[in-house]
Amino acid sequence: MFFVLILLLFVLIYLYSTRNHGYWSKRNVKHDFPVPLFGNHIRNQFGLKSITQITTELYNKYSDEKVVGYYTGTTPELIIRDPDIIRCILSVDFSCFYVRGMGRDPEKEPLLYSLFHVEGDQWKLLRQRLTPAFTTAKLKNMFPLIVNCAEKLHVVGEGIVSRGGECDVRELMARFTTEFIGACGFGIEMDSINNENSMFRNLGRLLFERSFTEIIKMNLYELFPELRYFICVRDANVEKSVFELVTKIREQRNNKPCGRNDFIDLLLAIEENGTIEGESIEKVDADNKPLKVEMEMDFKCMVAQVFVFFAAGFETSSSVTSYTLHELAYHPDIQARIQDEIDEVLSRYDNKFCYEAVAEMTLLEMALKEGLRLFPSLGVLNRVCTRRYTLPGTNVTIDPGVKIMIPVQALQTDEQYFKDAKEFRPERFSGEEGKKINKYTYLPFGVGPRACIGSRLGHMQSLAGLAALLQKFTVEPSTCTKRVPPIKPTSNVVQGVEGGLNLKMKLRNKVK
Repeated sequence: MFFVLILLLFVLIYLYSTRNHGYWSKRNVKHDFPVPLFGNHIRNQFGLKSITQITTELYNKYSDEKVVGYYTGTTPELIIRDPDIIRCILSVDFSCFYVRGMGRDPEKEPLLYSLFHVEGDQWKLLRQRLTPAFTTAKLKNMFPLIVNCAEKLHVVGEGIVSRGGECDVRELMARFTTEFIGACGFGIEMDSINNENSMFRNLGRLLFERSFTEIIKMNLYELFPELRYFICVRDANVEKSVFELVTKIREQRNNKPCGRNDFIDLLLAIEENGTIEGESIEKVDADNKPLKVEMEMDFKCMVAQVFVFFAAGFETSSSVTSYTLHELAYHPDIQARIQDEIDEVLSRYDNKFCYEAVAEMTLLEMALKEGLRLFPSLGVLNRVCTRRYTLPGTNVTIDPGVKIMIPVQALQTDEQYFKDAKEFRPERFSGEEGKKINKYTYLPFGVGPRACIGSRLGHMQSLAGLAALLQKFTVEPSTCTKRVPPIKPTSNVVQGVEGGLNLKMKLRNKVK
């Protein structure tokens, strides 16, 4: 009898852990055979491969397919390989895919009230009010703060050269971008450039370093949807630090805008104005017209926006600038041409950095775009289907709740869309050649209504950081540089490199 009960238990566990594993077979969607309980997600769950690495593998393996099936535990997900379908998901049929599906319960994890994580009407209203923070006029007003950070970068660079020149440029650019985000976002001199162990730099590291406990909680959250109500993944130390930071800044400004026109000022103005109103993306009346909805910018919501502004601002920009420097170290001819361009442009502006000068550095911008192509900060874009939907050009119909993965890294390194795709060739973004690129195969900031709201700020910040460093220094491979940097397998949202990006910095022989 005992053995019968044990056998029955195993049968029940097997049935439970495979209950949705026929979803893609029924729809004739090709996929790898799912493992009970884990589905196809076992390598990610055990920290062996990042989700970007896994989706890239499957993208290349099923090269004749428009879509590829995947299971995270028992949850069906779909990898989209076809740019036309991607266009429909991100833009044309956005109303069917407006959910990103990256958040958890913001009541338990208040930092997830951010624009990146919230869904539906909350997302739409927040996006509507936060967009004015990133106008051209605002970006120009921020530029003197970038110049100040650039001058600090020169001082730190000289110190690195005096000590032999070898450094982790990933860490160096993270310190630069942290300093800038502190200045333009919060009006704080963070001193992260001079102090690699500053409070803000340590906070930045903490945001993207998952503890063993967090990994276990996240794995349980993904594998057992029924347990999600009881699971809280948050890091209490991060939450406490961000709440204390915003509280301190609010007190310094007497809880109202102070005229700095930075990100905190914008949030304080929204809070002061009270209710945010707009049309619903989720609810319609009897005539199928959007209903009016509203929300309050309360303190928790404000803190969450500060959190995502800080996290996204420093991590993505430092990732792309350091990788671009890595490629330039192996392409000294391109690096020299960019440095000549920087000198030539600055000579027309009294050798001083300004918004207009950096905007004229076209070769530098092409190199940055190429760096983003080869190593996008977000290697995968996520969406969730909100209503029954038939994918264009296929016979595949998916149900609400099916998750979508758009493999950015794989698309941007596909020979079908980019000739000599693995080569670093900035000229592919020049003039007419650049216009030929299908924007649904080049997605470093996403496309459509849910594209990155801070893309222009991140772009400007990255260009300025690269220009400041290359104006005075040359980078080259060091004795421990790896030509193909190993991807950190535990980095899922923003891509990371195992062991950093080590290069050698030298003072330029001639600075005009």
